Amino acid sequence: MMRPSRTLNGPRGFFAIAILCATLIALPLVALAIRVPWSTFFSSLSSETATTALSLSLRTSLISTSLAIITGLPLAWLLAHRNFRGIALVRALCVLPMVLPPVVGGVALLYAFGAKGVIGSALNDWFDIRLAFTQTAAVLAQYFVAVPFFIVVMESAFQQFDQRLAQAARTLGAGPWRTFVTVTLPVVRPALIAGVVLTWARALGEFGATITFAGNTAGRTQTLPLAIYMAFENGDDQALVLSFIMMTVSFVVLVLLRQHWISALKRGGQ
Repeated sequence: MMRPSRTLNGPRGFFAIAILCATLIALPLVALAIRVPWSTFFSSLSSETATTALSLSLRTSLISTSLAIITGLPLAWLLAHRNFRGIALVRALCVLPMVLPPVVGGVALLYAFGAKGVIGSALNDWFDIRLAFTQTAAVLAQYFVAVPFFIVVMESAFQQFDQRLAQAARTLGAGPWRTFVTVTLPVVRPALIAGVVLTWARALGEFGATITFAGNTAGRTQTLPLAIYMAFENGDDQALVLSFIMMTVSFVVLVLLRQHWISALKRGGQ
């Protein structure tokens, strides 16, 4: 079978419009890189505010990503392989945080887990547990906005998985867990890696839900995006340095993910 040419001519004007689109996207990013105060780059990066915020962001984003893996894998598998009444509603609710304004997500979390929330009030009254405006709140906010990305990626991967492989393993005596761990996960590994990294990157960059539900207390709930916001509000050049770091991390993540996406698509098409 002949492959389509990669040099197929598009409609007239497409090239110019594509260049315009790429320019509008790249220009702000290039402008940010140009304005970075390189003379004070390392001193700004090593300041107590920056290191504390970075440490907190890394810790909370890794915890929220781990939580997304533990809870998201079973849910993605069920959405891919089970057909039950209301599945469309469940799927829509699970991906809704992807399109919600992050601040709305923070408000929803506050009314669910805050001191006067549906669940938070019971935790506060019965166990004296307060979640809002704590580091746990930062983890929950990051989880809430990031886990849909993991679910979407893994549901697609599970749908493309050849069930005959799992059935063969079960026929040979492997149990459900062993089949899932030794057969299913290795096959969907490219998508799993892509989903984990994408989820982590989204959690690391979370801002709106975090500032609404966890607050912005330096040294306690101030993650790196919140530190950037405060530095920018104060006219501090540190905002440029930290923004450049976040932009670089996101860029590297997307570049590294490309190969995993390609591998996942190739496996799904086989």
